Amino acid sequence: MKVKVIPVLEDNYMYLVIEEHTREAVAVDVAVPKRARPLPGALCTRAWRPNTGSHLDHLHLPNSHPFQLLEIVGREGVSLTTVLTTHHHWDHARGNTELARLLPGLVVLGADERICALTRRLVHGEELRFGAIHVRCLLTPGHTSGHMSYFLWEDECLDPPAVFSGDALSVAGCGSRLETTAQQMYHSLVETLGTLPPETKRDEDDVPMVPSTLGEELLYNPFLRVAEEPVRKFTGKVAPAEVLEVLCRERASFERAAEPLQPQAQALLALQWGLLSMPRPK
Repeated sequence: MKVKVIPVLEDNYMYLVIEEHTREAVAVDVAVPKRARPLPGALCTRAWRPNTGSHLDHLHLPNSHPFQLLEIVGREGVSLTTVLTTHHHWDHARGNTELARLLPGLVVLGADERICALTRRLVHGEELRFGAIHVRCLLTPGHTSGHMSYFLWEDECLDPPAVFSGDALSVAGCGSRLETTAQQMYHSLVETLGTLPPETKRDEDDVPMVPSTLGEELLYNPFLRVAEEPVRKFTGKVAPAEVLEVLCRERASFERAAEPLQPQAQALLALQWGLLSMPRPK
């Protein structure tokens, strides 16, 4: 199993998973089908660490070449047959419609009817097969009610399995809880994702960026450590779902304190990625 990582937007990635024997390919979270931004320099993102009140800085190393999903498909000589979408938000799904137009017969899968160009809705526990690659679909509501994570492994392969967790789980953090209860989010993070094999790579990649396995996340990700005493003490709560609720509130406060992107910059970014149309000349 080979995974190509394609940086998109300002802080996001989409993935091309290749079955190396059959040369079948599966794309994950197609935000944009034809363009992906070059990284002009090292990009540093910050994650909040509740135990100390300090922050974890994650360095994403620069990539000097702009990658394009369809160009990579052609360059690799693979057949792109399927898109796996974690959730319906535009920065994970907006490219589905154009990609399906460009590739007739493309199958777009996910668990939420709001996903662009969805051809079939998946259910929790369903298993898919792409050559030697197995995919187990794990419903992980929290960020959205229809969020699906994808656990991948390959037969007779020494490489560890991988999970594509979208916005359900990130390095030392998780996505904002938008549509579900804290109890549902706790179940998704701790009882679904947190019980996968510890050697599982989170969003497996082949470019230099911050590595992460579930075993490592269980050591430092507070959203997976809601039953531990230091995290309980910080929140003043005991029940895991209540601890998670406080962590989410504190993280939201931290994010609100950060300087927001100026409207002009937002508009420029939207225009760059085709979210706005240029006015037609009269």
